[in-house]
Amino acid sequence: MRYARLLIIALISHAVADDYQLLRADPSGYPRAVPNPAIEFPTDHLPHPDFRIEWWYLTANLTDADGESWGLQWTLFRQAMTPNADPGGWASKQVWMAHAALSTPTGHRYAERFARGGIGQAGVALNDTGDFNAWLDDWQWTGTAGSLFPGTLDLAFDAINLDITLNSTTPWVLQGEAGYHQKSDLGQASHYYSQPHIQIDGELTVDGETFTVSGPGWLDREWSSQPLAPNQPGWDWFSLHLNDGSALMVYQLRNDNGEPWINGTWVDADGRSQSLERGAIELTAESFTTLTLPTGEQKTLPLDWTLRLPDRNHSWRITALRPDSWLSTLFPYWEGPVVAQSQNPATPGGMGYLELTGY
Repeated sequence: MRYARLLIIALISHAVADDYQLLRADPSGYPRAVPNPAIEFPTDHLPHPDFRIEWWYLTANLTDADGESWGLQWTLFRQAMTPNADPGGWASKQVWMAHAALSTPTGHRYAERFARGGIGQAGVALNDTGDFNAWLDDWQWTGTAGSLFPGTLDLAFDAINLDITLNSTTPWVLQGEAGYHQKSDLGQASHYYSQPHIQIDGELTVDGETFTVSGPGWLDREWSSQPLAPNQPGWDWFSLHLNDGSALMVYQLRNDNGEPWINGTWVDADGRSQSLERGAIELTAESFTTLTLPTGEQKTLPLDWTLRLPDRNHSWRITALRPDSWLSTLFPYWEGPVVAQSQNPATPGGMGYLELTGY
């Protein structure tokens, strides 16, 4: 098993010139995201193995009985190593990667796992009873009757055990135009939908101490064969749960030689959504923080932002709850909980998550 994981790392590393080159690579031979994708549930909760890459991405802002803040991230990634038909079994060209991270009141802990496809070690499928199941080894998300909700998530890593329930009753949010999500003026795109209104309840056991936690979660589902343009080194992505029950996603794809590609979605408390185009979003990095990683390497990152939606008279100052949230994984990035402070009386405050890649 260890050899298989080393082989997966070697295959992925050989295929890329830098950390995120895989997302910019020529998509020839793979299907591409196209307009009007006719996304269907529960079918599209399952893998799209012909596409190069996809993910199931959960983040959550949780609070324990003492009012302390916790942050949870769990992500399952699938990648096709070749556009050729997959032979399955031990010859499968599908590889899987999963990340688990917990932001605790005193720090940030994470783990990374790899698996090869075709042998049952990882995947997303309906089980024998027709229930949704996403797994890598013993990391398991199990849903009900083909849906993700109600569901349970069970994780164990680094002296951490997590056992939570996930519930949601609002509609799925189709990002972009009915799930077709354009990434650049050059035509890069993905199929993308979200569930921003997940209620999470359960227990965390950390170093032998158990905490009862609850709070809102956010799930992103996305698949593509080229989600980044050649001149886009990475992105800055925000998801916010606001105190009035609404939710907000905003991101920018940075451009080496021009303005970033900015987009977003506003979601009411009942799940009704509205896309936000570039002119409706003002996003400014206010200050930068330099982190020293355990390797001695330094990373200078924007962890303090102002986000404005002028048409809605909303403005927030968004800051990292715990700056030391760098994941030195195969594809390294920063991801952690943030606080969104209202900048005017019309704006609800809240909590959320920030992801920074390509730094």
